Amino acid sequence: MGSFRIEGGNRLKGDIIPQGAKNEALQVICATLLTPNEVIIDNIPDILDVNNLIGLLADMGVEVNKVDTGKYSFKAEKVDINFLLSDEYRKKSSSLRGSVMIIGPLLARFGKGYMPKPGGDKIGRRRLDTHFNGLIELGAKFNFDLKEDFFSLEAKKLKGKYMLLEEASVTGTANLIMAAVLAEGTTTLYNAACEPYVQQLCKMLTSMGAKIYGIGSNLLSIEGVDKLNGCYHRLLPDMIEVGSFIGLAAMTGSEITIKDVSFSSLGIIPRSFERLGIKLELKGDDLYIPSQTNYEIETFIDGSIMTIDDAPWPGLTPDLLSVILVVATQAKGSVLIHQKMFESRLFFVDKLIDMGAQIILCDPHRATVIGLNHQYKLRPTIMTSPDIRAGVALLIAALSAEGTSIIHNIDQIDRGYQQIDSRLNVLGAKISRI
Repeated sequence: MGSFRIEGGNRLKGDIIPQGAKNEALQVICATLLTPNEVIIDNIPDILDVNNLIGLLADMGVEVNKVDTGKYSFKAEKVDINFLLSDEYRKKSSSLRGSVMIIGPLLARFGKGYMPKPGGDKIGRRRLDTHFNGLIELGAKFNFDLKEDFFSLEAKKLKGKYMLLEEASVTGTANLIMAAVLAEGTTTLYNAACEPYVQQLCKMLTSMGAKIYGIGSNLLSIEGVDKLNGCYHRLLPDMIEVGSFIGLAAMTGSEITIKDVSFSSLGIIPRSFERLGIKLELKGDDLYIPSQTNYEIETFIDGSIMTIDDAPWPGLTPDLLSVILVVATQAKGSVLIHQKMFESRLFFVDKLIDMGAQIILCDPHRATVIGLNHQYKLRPTIMTSPDIRAGVALLIAALSAEGTSIIHNIDQIDRGYQQIDSRLNVLGAKISRI
């Protein structure tokens, strides 16, 4: 288990380029299973979760070639379905939550799909009902071996159907889209997730020959086709990384320019940081964050305390609430952070309290932050990263604290952030791996 040693209290300065979107990468890489033809994907981030998924597809028989930095070709001409019943597959896929999205493509193209109960972040319950109930609606026969924690689905031919999804699950929507593009007839998904990742998946599938209507909305209509062709696809910049860098600049009083952010795809993210008092300036498609000694949290119009909460797109992504909470600890004013989706995602705040932050954890979903207004710096400490997003939030806190902090279990951070230590060190941070 690796660790970071962070010498905090340094201001950063310079330009940084966000990596390709992790969540988009997991979806579109799974989509390469839908065709025997070559698919080229560009701007793939070099992170553990994505690399593990690429390795898993290669083990399944997909021909994978690295064309250039961040650019891969996939050719799923000879997929070994029997590999999915092996112990090796169970071990590898169970540690990668994104592997759940191979089920839809495999079921659509080969009529069967298997997977163990997936792992991932320890951030509370993350049910898979939307995935499996939707696939059953399309005609799949479902079985769950409780003793082995193993899911299996089979279908001679999927058939399109109208579905009102119980929740706007991003990965669930992606799985059903990928299953429906090769199904017979028309599939309608109402209450579908419409995050940029899902939009990108739909655009890629359309370029492969799929017929998808309503892209960008929560009502999708998918006309099944007989086959899909190959294509070239480039990932968006990772909006979670963009938000993380905004928070880092504010906490450390740094002057940072985030390059090529695809601003139109960021949605409410920039405004959410502006509500904390952080100044942002758009220069072309670059986001400039000037050095600020103070930033003040807005109140609602009636003067009541600001609440920042997560919601399905175009609401604020839950993946950034950990960063926003950390940034609020040094703001002027107070804010209520309401994490609706995951009941364990706020439990990392005990480490921030140890560092001197003033936070009241109201319940598993809500925390009230009383900002220190940069009058008192956070204290350095030793901590452990519980998940990807809390891990980077703790890294931001450590970079703002004056002194030496240690973060253990940084594999969690590496799962979602590409070479974060070396990229920030170029800007003036002092992070070393131990």
